[in-house]
Amino acid sequence: MLDIQQLRKNLPAVIDGLARRNFWFNEPTFRALEDQRKQAQIKAEELQAQKNVLSKQFGMLLAKREDTTALKLQVGELDIQLQAYTELTENLKSELNKFLRNIPNIPRAEVPQGKSEADNMEVRRVGAPRVFDFTPKDHVDLGAGLAGIDFETASKLSGARFSVLKGGVARMHRALAQFMLDVHTTEHGYTEVYVPYMVSGESADGVSSLAKFKDDLFKIEGRDLYLIPTAEYPVTNFVRDTIVDMKSLPLKYVCHSPCFRSEAGSYGKDTRGMIRQHQFDKVEILQMMHPDHSADAHEQLTAHAGAILQKLELPYRTMLLCTGDMGFSSAKTYDLEVWLPAQNTYREISSCSNFEAFQARRMMARFKDEKGKTQNLHTINGSGLAVGRTLVAVLENYQNADGSVTVPKALVAYMGGVTKLDVVN
Repeated sequence: MLDIQQLRKNLPAVIDGLARRNFWFNEPTFRALEDQRKQAQIKAEELQAQKNVLSKQFGMLLAKREDTTALKLQVGELDIQLQAYTELTENLKSELNKFLRNIPNIPRAEVPQGKSEADNMEVRRVGAPRVFDFTPKDHVDLGAGLAGIDFETASKLSGARFSVLKGGVARMHRALAQFMLDVHTTEHGYTEVYVPYMVSGESADGVSSLAKFKDDLFKIEGRDLYLIPTAEYPVTNFVRDTIVDMKSLPLKYVCHSPCFRSEAGSYGKDTRGMIRQHQFDKVEILQMMHPDHSADAHEQLTAHAGAILQKLELPYRTMLLCTGDMGFSSAKTYDLEVWLPAQNTYREISSCSNFEAFQARRMMARFKDEKGKTQNLHTINGSGLAVGRTLVAVLENYQNADGSVTVPKALVAYMGGVTKLDVVN
């Protein structure tokens, strides 16, 4: 959520910042609510001042043992008016809060302006795509040959956009998650956490706008609970309604969890295979920190996600998202895109975002700075990595002409020494 003081002090700058991400800010509505709030608050303050004067007079009459009946009536009338204007002020503040909770974050100055992913900026490439001396298969055909990916059974169980993994492929999926957790905890300094796979509406709205994006979530019928679309939802809420000890910053967490997404609006997209599913696993990395360090920490966290791809020797590129392709809460986002030979293109495997104080302000996540002043934390997170998409990338990049798949060196120990997944006849 944006800082309302920022809107009050420099509304044109806020409007211009939001326009960069192609968002129209409803200035008339904001000004009308703000003017009403200001008038109601001024009136309440005037009535309180009058009451204070009468209260002093009341005390003086009592001291002189004089009649206070008329004064009591005046104070009583003032109390009724004061209560009415106080309630009106609070109601208008609540309306302003609701209004602000549907406004996206302002992009950082270095974020390129654009309307879609076509306007994203490539920052770097790591590794060169493998040159095959045969026509590479996609992960669906490879999985079938390995008897490791079963979409037919998944469809029977749950419908479209689900998969069943078996044998060596299931083991590799598990090995990838364990490998990622080990790297992030032992080399990158994150604390591993295990979290509920459901969160309340309040928790969901603290991370993003529940009103705007509830159709993307799976809701538990009859309960104020939603299946998590990412571990970002529960883990970021660790600091909700909390004043964190500054000495403990930065807080760094890594969490492996399933993720559940309705994929609303994605009809017809990536219907083949495991790229876009209703359920998938992800290893999420998150940091909460002092505002002065969030820009550097964002670069660091993005590098941590990239380190997994480098250790797996998978070619990838880093994209700086333009203003029109950023998430609702983000001030700046990098996407890591891994090379998929069968598609002959790079596909997103991690999205790393700096939300600055946007999420923290929504969930009242704060700390006391060096001067004892309460400030909002800055929050950052990213996939480190999406496990299913990493599996897809390994299968396609490490495939052999006979349909077998070589196990990446970094995973051999996690696969119990297995160096190759063979075709099942």
